[in-house]
Amino acid sequence: MAATLETGPGSPEFTVPAELSARAPAEARGLSRDGIRMLVGHRDPLATEHRRFTDLPEVLEPGDLLVVNNSATLPAALPGRLPDGTPVTVHLSSARPDRRGHHLVELRRPTGGAAEYFPPELSPARAGLVLALPAGGRAELTVAHTPRLWYARLSLPTPTAAYLAGYGKPIRYGYVDQEWPISAYQTVFASEPGSSEMPSAARPFSAEVVARLAGRGVLIAPVTLHTGVASPELHEPPYPEWYRVPAPTAALVNHVRQHGGRVIAVGTTAVRALESAAAPDGRLRPAEGWTDLVVTPARGVRSIDGLLTGWHEPQASHLHLLEAVAGRELLDRCYAEALQSRYLWHEFGDVNLLLAHR
Repeated sequence: MAATLETGPGSPEFTVPAELSARAPAEARGLSRDGIRMLVGHRDPLATEHRRFTDLPEVLEPGDLLVVNNSATLPAALPGRLPDGTPVTVHLSSARPDRRGHHLVELRRPTGGAAEYFPPELSPARAGLVLALPAGGRAELTVAHTPRLWYARLSLPTPTAAYLAGYGKPIRYGYVDQEWPISAYQTVFASEPGSSEMPSAARPFSAEVVARLAGRGVLIAPVTLHTGVASPELHEPPYPEWYRVPAPTAALVNHVRQHGGRVIAVGTTAVRALESAAAPDGRLRPAEGWTDLVVTPARGVRSIDGLLTGWHEPQASHLHLLEAVAGRELLDRCYAEALQSRYLWHEFGDVNLLLAHR
């Protein structure tokens, strides 16, 4: 299947061949975590470079700051049953309930370890539906948030994170060819459990790369944003997610930008957290809570000068955020080159470093 990309108004239009889905972690493909490919895109002046992730310390400059998401991934896929006994898979969007004590969930059809999307017209989801969960747990659907996601009241025999650790599995979509342990879905920065899916842009970091970045004079600071459930079939705008920008990180971002360094977010989740805490002039303040911010090219970005990210599907809302950072011309160029050079997509795939200026 040929890889194609067309330019024009709106989001980039392209086709990703199925064989460009990363079906297993890099370690299972004969690589180290940090041995994947990295396409570097420079916005001003416009240029691209094809690198390995291990080159990151040489690509960045002393005084640059990487902001990483320290959220750890939960085994957020639970087996469930409908009242008639039909099995379903319940993807839990966060271990943290919202202000009303409700969780967002998605019902999917179990298929050999992965889980298929239920089109709304075929989904059993409805208000009042009670799902049986392991060890006497229950989830009662209350109201639809989107055609895919529902709010639910959970009744569990243990705290949510402990319950997931006992009965859940990592969320897995059909392009991943087998089950992998939860350790495969954790980054080297993971310290705050809470994400339903891995903040995957940070997955390639190894202890060796982190040490070399420190030796180069590149700084690293954490934020927390607990990711919700995605859907490869429906590319919806992001919904509220819980985040924290701690005071030391806010102060360091302000310091680096004031003294001419670049702030580079590792992942779209880090961008959302930082931009949720940024004033109109780009200055950060400590902040935490639920954010419903959607970053678009029209809004722009205020607090960052670059982004390390994975490769996104053609209709993914994340592409609007990427365009806000990189501009349309660079984004089109990066995706065209990634397709031509057969970079790998999804959470176990290759990465794209977008830099607004040198």
